[in-house]
Amino acid sequence: MTSTVYITDFKATSRENLPAKLARLLDQSGIDGVLNKEDLTAVKLHFGEKGNTAFIRPPYIRSIVKAIRKRGAIPFLTDANTLYAGARSDTPTHIKTAVENGFSFSSMDGAPVIIADGLRGTSDDVIEINQQHCKQVYIGNEIVSADALISVAHFKGHELSGFGGTLKNLGMGCASRRGKLDQHSTVSPKVKRKTCIGCGECAAHCPVNAITLEEKKASIDPETCIGCGECIIRCPTASVNIRWNQTIPVFLEKMMEYTLGVLKNKQGKALFVNFISDISPACDCLPYNDAPIVRDIGIAASTDPIALDQASADLVNAEAALPGCCLTCNTLPGEDKFKGLYPNVPWELQLAYGEKIGLGRREYTLKRLETLSWKH
Repeated sequence: MTSTVYITDFKATSRENLPAKLARLLDQSGIDGVLNKEDLTAVKLHFGEKGNTAFIRPPYIRSIVKAIRKRGAIPFLTDANTLYAGARSDTPTHIKTAVENGFSFSSMDGAPVIIADGLRGTSDDVIEINQQHCKQVYIGNEIVSADALISVAHFKGHELSGFGGTLKNLGMGCASRRGKLDQHSTVSPKVKRKTCIGCGECAAHCPVNAITLEEKKASIDPETCIGCGECIIRCPTASVNIRWNQTIPVFLEKMMEYTLGVLKNKQGKALFVNFISDISPACDCLPYNDAPIVRDIGIAASTDPIALDQASADLVNAEAALPGCCLTCNTLPGEDKFKGLYPNVPWELQLAYGEKIGLGRREYTLKRLETLSWKH
């Protein structure tokens, strides 16, 4: 048995613009079966870091908000605070960043921005899941409290998970600060002393002061490190790197267990959307974005998060890499673009493990939403 993934491209005509086409995609993919009148509906998205422009464009989110209101439900936009230091690590700066990137109360048709895990990322609900790695998970309580959930993810590459889509938007994105820490707890970076220039950028931005300079070289205390990855992002010489051993598989499996926790009280009350566009090689958490690795493909939606991310990855890998992007291998149609970006990340593991614990199916049927023809 397969799940259905609905997809539309970015073609538009005078008969139907792209926001209207998106609304039709939501109709087809089952939004009516998810929402009831007066459902408090969390629209989970990534508001984009300052300086990053690859996040989903606000007019698309406004179209989703209007589709929710059309069903008599009550939408709000949400995300959880970040573990690393930055423009989204507490609620005031997070909301300020969201507004600056175009997600304001007025531009979003009256849908407010409500950060899911409170002022400092500590407001969460403990959800019992009893899985291999996590017996319980810590999820932002505004997402738990919502009646329904619409996940809206920008599908792109990611330095820890190979790609970031619906599953990461849910498992990592909905976790509170201690939930994010729980998932990252096995990810302790190491310093390549040969190329470290002792600039101190990593130490200056470490949120727990786990990094010191010893003999003009950075040194990370693994006992203090929380695995947030801020030092990796900040290093100007790429001298701070993940320990590619057992850490990434455990991280990916934990992220799936957290996704299970997010959806535990949302059975039949969740819809998932991936924007497969501006497919940057790394996370939207970076304060910049590199050139896309393949062309814009479309918008996909499903009630099955595993099928949706599997289909999105397959669609990206079916493309040829764009000239001038950062990919130097796996550039031909059918070659694995995510392994080309991050050869040490077994990205398929998250899909296999997610299927194993009951999040969905990897087998899918792709149904294309055609563009309405021009008026004559």
